[in-house]
Amino acid sequence: MDKQNNKAWLYLIPALIFIGVFMVYPLVDVLIYSFEEGYNSASQTYNGVGGYNYSFVLRDPYFLQAVKNTFILVIITVPLSTGIALLISVGLSSIKPLRNLFQTVYFLPYVTNTLAVGLVFMILFKKTPYSDGLVNLLINWFGGSSVDFIDGPYAAKMFVLCFYTIWVVMPFKILILTSALASVNRDYYNAAKVDGTSPFRIFRRITLPMISPMLFYLIITGFIGAFKAYSDAVALFGTDLNAAGMNTIVGYIYDMLYGNSGGYPSYASAAAIILFIIVLTITCINLIVRRRFVHTK
Repeated sequence: MDKQNNKAWLYLIPALIFIGVFMVYPLVDVLIYSFEEGYNSASQTYNGVGGYNYSFVLRDPYFLQAVKNTFILVIITVPLSTGIALLISVGLSSIKPLRNLFQTVYFLPYVTNTLAVGLVFMILFKKTPYSDGLVNLLINWFGGSSVDFIDGPYAAKMFVLCFYTIWVVMPFKILILTSALASVNRDYYNAAKVDGTSPFRIFRRITLPMISPMLFYLIITGFIGAFKAYSDAVALFGTDLNAAGMNTIVGYIYDMLYGNSGGYPSYASAAAIILFIIVLTITCINLIVRRRFVHTK
């Protein structure tokens, strides 16, 4: 038994080294930077140690705007993308003709470059001197007035960002949920049909519990991915997200390091630790909820 344990640890050593070097060490390093006040990356010096960096970040209006944008993005996109993906997956699992074709079509956005998709969305939504965009043409056709979705009101810009994010993340969720639905034992469905159970009750009492582990996996990873959103906003609104009022927490961290206001690694580190605490808290809450609602075989 000891030989087997030693062999298992031997196999784990490369992974543990990788995790230590590329995950644990950077996290500890960022934590140290976040308490070093006035850190100068060129001279590797700092003025003192304390919580000023956190105080500055938490009072910075750009950071507060980024937190607001990120939370709105998370609250809207994660439930909607998961719910729509579940409905589409159930529909795909219920049809046989052209099923593989539809699965391929729904998966195409996932393998398409993010910036390329963002460019397409800009063409659809952005107003130009020559055109108001395809979406505005449709709005005008139904009697509405044109809206500047890219450079206009905050609500319009947030709508486009949420729509774009849902479009990008949904294909992966469809693929995972379709696979989960295919793995459900058909005997449960056959027994329910013999008893005359309605389709909605079958879905609620059989389908949802059986795929609940995969569903909660998508919810947790969806929350983590949405909190780390940055490229989506850049693809739509450009690199100066503060000017557009559409920055995210990750975008704020990047700006503090490399952007127009860059050169402040201590502030960036403090913001990164705050983001880590937020994501860790949300993940722990999801794991607690998972124990109650997720079906275990």
